[in-house]
Amino acid sequence: MKKYIYISIATVVLFSIPITSCSDNFVERPVAYSIDSENYFNSKSDYDSALIGAYDLLQSTFINVLMGEIASDNTFAGGNSPTDVPGYQQVDQMIHTPVNSNIKQLWDWMFAGVQRCNYILEFKDKTDFVGKTQILAETRFLRAYYHFELVKWFGGIPMKGDKRFTPGDEKSIGRSTVAQVFKSIEDDLIFASDNLSVLPSQAGRATKGAALSLLGKAYLYEATLNKELSQGDQINKYTLAASSFQKVIDAGTYTLVSDYNTIFEMNGENGTESVFEVQYTDVEGGDYGHLQYLEGNVAVGFNGPNSYVGPFFTSGNNFNLPTPKIVSAFEAGDLRKDVAILDMVAWIIANPGTSYTKQNEDTGYFNRKYIPRVRSANAALDLKLTNPNNYRAIRYADVLLMAAEAYNKIGNDEESRKDLNSVRDRAFGDVNHRISSSGAALNDFILAERRVEFVGEGFRFFDLVRTGKAAQEIPGFTAGKNELFPIPLEEIQFSNGNWAQNPLY
Repeated sequence: MKKYIYISIATVVLFSIPITSCSDNFVERPVAYSIDSENYFNSKSDYDSALIGAYDLLQSTFINVLMGEIASDNTFAGGNSPTDVPGYQQVDQMIHTPVNSNIKQLWDWMFAGVQRCNYILEFKDKTDFVGKTQILAETRFLRAYYHFELVKWFGGIPMKGDKRFTPGDEKSIGRSTVAQVFKSIEDDLIFASDNLSVLPSQAGRATKGAALSLLGKAYLYEATLNKELSQGDQINKYTLAASSFQKVIDAGTYTLVSDYNTIFEMNGENGTESVFEVQYTDVEGGDYGHLQYLEGNVAVGFNGPNSYVGPFFTSGNNFNLPTPKIVSAFEAGDLRKDVAILDMVAWIIANPGTSYTKQNEDTGYFNRKYIPRVRSANAALDLKLTNPNNYRAIRYADVLLMAAEAYNKIGNDEESRKDLNSVRDRAFGDVNHRISSSGAALNDFILAERRVEFVGEGFRFFDLVRTGKAAQEIPGFTAGKNELFPIPLEEIQFSNGNWAQNPLY
């Protein structure tokens, strides 16, 4: 049986380093053993196994996507009742506090990812072998990925360089500033982009394009989230973002697939539009008390319609329900609408005999990109917890729209419109819906385009926060408070006052 440990930053950390199987998919790990001493990293295989352990925590980012979407104005929490998973319900209503088990899970799991990366980097000089630079580059990409998730959810966080946290650090190591966290992220991604291969050795591994894309995204986010920046420094971050994205575009490694619908089906996984995907399988089950152990995409089962009977899809837990507001955000003729939104009324009419049970906050709509599909007979038994649907963490469409935003911010509207309209041409299947605006109006079109392109993918809340539009769009959102989520109460208590809580919590 696999053994994993997810932890509070303030607790002792033991690592279970998974042993790879013979599968072609490197995320499948049927065997593991525990490391109890520093007598490790004596061979390439030790570093390889530790790296797989660092990748493993990516699977727990299902909660980032699910809760990030619920926090936005795209969806209601839903669930079987108003008290089903109270943490999600509180985030949906913007009444969450430092005592929220789901926010605590996100904090724990992302720091567990950082800790696994730092374990490798702490011993990066212990053993030399051919290919070590690639391993270190993947490790630094992953650390940047986890740090990026933490800074956008919580702001400044504790960091310890290339060393693991140990008990007592919470009392002596303070929260780094947002600027310091972004500096670490950017340094890691510059190293990763300089040293990663263009093509992955296995599906799901970090590449040069993934590192450049995440680097550009970090610059883009820092431009608004780092309050220490002057106006000139802010423009410089947008310039760096545009440059990073342009390198990805010019490389020609990725393309927009012609049929938007194919992106989110199994045959579309790791396709030409995929810059980075979190890999999931359905080979192993689990339970609701140990979601971080699962190999399947838990968010998919949470998103599914309750007691569904009918073709193509299977049943789920009724969470993350699209609102009428997001359904009406699509323009007439937008081919993405029916891919993103399952209109259950229309689906039942088209498929007689289909039914589902309406539950809390039912809107008649479901997140079609990430709801359960009918699967093979050898899939794990609990269909709500072990869905194999990969999460498309960075798509080429995202690179184009982020590039469009960065170019607009530095006054290059011609390049901005080019990238924006590439996405719109695919969305409508013609060239008759192109945007010709400039300046602030163009920026508004880019944000609107991001909303409909990425609905259900967990981006909307953070797009609203970093563009200063969250308070006007999200019911219950309090400006000056809800831009960040609270540091879990246990962490504040463990630190003995060393860590200040985020404002107004």
